Amino acid sequence: MTNVTDRTSNAGGATGDDTPDFDREYRRTVTYSDAGVSIHAGERAVELLKSKVHRTSRPEVVGDIGGFAGLFRLDVQKYKQPLLASSTDGVGTKLVIAQQMDVHDTVGVDLVAMVVDDLVACGAEPLFLLDYIACGEVIPEKVAAIAAGIADGCRTAGCSLLGGETAEHPGVLRPHEYDLSATGIGVVEEDAVLGPHRVEVGDVVIAMPSTGLHANGYSLVRHILLGMARMRLESVMEDLENQRTLGQELLTPTKIYAKDCLDLITETDVRALAHITGGGIPGNLVRVLPDTVDAVVDRSTWRPQPIFDLVQRKGRVEQSEMESTFNMGVGMMALVAAPDSDRALAFLRGRGIDAWVVGEVIDGTGQVQLLGSHTRG
Repeated sequence: MTNVTDRTSNAGGATGDDTPDFDREYRRTVTYSDAGVSIHAGERAVELLKSKVHRTSRPEVVGDIGGFAGLFRLDVQKYKQPLLASSTDGVGTKLVIAQQMDVHDTVGVDLVAMVVDDLVACGAEPLFLLDYIACGEVIPEKVAAIAAGIADGCRTAGCSLLGGETAEHPGVLRPHEYDLSATGIGVVEEDAVLGPHRVEVGDVVIAMPSTGLHANGYSLVRHILLGMARMRLESVMEDLENQRTLGQELLTPTKIYAKDCLDLITETDVRALAHITGGGIPGNLVRVLPDTVDAVVDRSTWRPQPIFDLVQRKGRVEQSEMESTFNMGVGMMALVAAPDSDRALAFLRGRGIDAWVVGEVIDGTGQVQLLGSHTRG
């Protein structure tokens, strides 16, 4: 820790009673803690999370956390023409719910999901992730809880938590506030990249269910449920058809699809994957369509979780607004060659993912057509 000290002309001698008060204050030693930053708290947080980070290690990781950079040995002999894929994301205002509830061990999973499932959408295997935690005050136990969630997410995704940064920003963030972001790196063979160039007329669109809101649209959710409807996070909501509180529902971690999707790619002819995040189904599925086809999605094939209906009713939100903001119960879509669709469904269901055929690819102009109405319970 750096100390800042003023050296005056008589700093080496004793001061009498006639020394002005401002002189005493001016010569007082100032520490980084006086500005609201505790180096020791940051070091303590790193120590608390080391064991969690170690559990995410892959054989390619070189060295330990605590260095200036994380090292990862890429086995170039394993690939013919490897492409590195990168993705950066955060959790958004879902963090406000975590801070209000003082529950911090789940949002790290959301962070990992937002990054690694973007990587796998192009067919890339997530290799490692770097996180960034900015907070108003470093409370070691809180930072360790956040990082534990990140580590849990990395283990689920099969990638290493290679390193990161925890920054204390007093005066910018209040003591209980924090923000998260992460960058992930993956690798994919150049001739195995998924995307619009592979999609053809006749391909089947398979949907994989979300666990709820995931980590998108929370500014609207908070505005409606906590603002307009004046709901309380600790209230048990009959509308949600379970015994969880509203806060627990809103903090449900995002589903991580990376490993299941990578294995699906090896087992079936997957043409493209669409990670359904902000922008919903129409805003994300369109990203994997060439301009010669349309994707037809039949809403009647599934029922969104009750949280979506609750938000829509309480806020009187138009259907188009809901669908352009939320995932509406679908977290990932796979576009699969028609002959492999049954096999893909059986494979995913065997992995515990209750996937279903939601539509097909037809001749068109690169648009997503949403037809029918969602089923109601």
